[in-house]
Amino acid sequence: MQRIKKIVLAFIVLTITSCASRKEIVYFQKDQVDQSKTNTTYKTVFKADDLLQITVSALNSEAVKPFNLQTVSYSLSTDSPTGRPQQQTYLIDNEGFIDFPVLGRLKLAGLSRTEAIELLKNKLSPDYVKNPTINIKITNFSITVLGDVKMPGRFTIPNERISVLEAVGLAGDLNMSGIRTIEVKREENNEIKSYKLDLRSNEVFNSPAYYLQQNDVVYVEPNRSSSQDAAYNKNTGLFISLGSVIISLISILTR
Repeated sequence: MQRIKKIVLAFIVLTITSCASRKEIVYFQKDQVDQSKTNTTYKTVFKADDLLQITVSALNSEAVKPFNLQTVSYSLSTDSPTGRPQQQTYLIDNEGFIDFPVLGRLKLAGLSRTEAIELLKNKLSPDYVKNPTINIKITNFSITVLGDVKMPGRFTIPNERISVLEAVGLAGDLNMSGIRTIEVKREENNEIKSYKLDLRSNEVFNSPAYYLQQNDVVYVEPNRSSSQDAAYNKNTGLFISLGSVIISLISILTR
């Protein structure tokens, strides 16, 4: 009878432990998605250090040539062009400006893509180009995922649109030891802001950091046991070496 009680007790403890583990690990378990609050909008806002590719098109192809400059590489030995010409890119400087052909310095930092296109259209038409079509692309749009994930690293995003869940997917998902409340670091108005997102809750879809912006950093913290194991493994060699030295000293002194 006593043995049966022990088995039942062990089963109960195991069940409770399993439930607790599941609550700490499984995504989207806490609540239902409130569609009225879901963050479905995304807007790219240009920032300092963005590298922009700006293409100007119009019916008059000659009129747009000065605004679609191309760059080529030159051989050091022959001083002749090598490779295919690439379209000129424009780096937004620390003050938020680019230096655009003919038009000069234009402030694009802080503008959305729509606002920047409208600005360029107003500058170009009708004096330089009639009814221009303008496309702006960030060529260095990237995000970084660090911490307790399978493949941490920096990832380039060609279409400039990525959610925090997609970023976690690019990094191979969280390890089992990764805490499910992750952190997004973002530079806004010359300040670093932090956003906490609990992947166990459907509230993650309502976060202002659900869609990542260029240069965002996603950090996954390891749980306590994983951190302790890492610290233990790091110091094990030191303890063994120290123990060997102490044993050697004792052996010498007791001879």
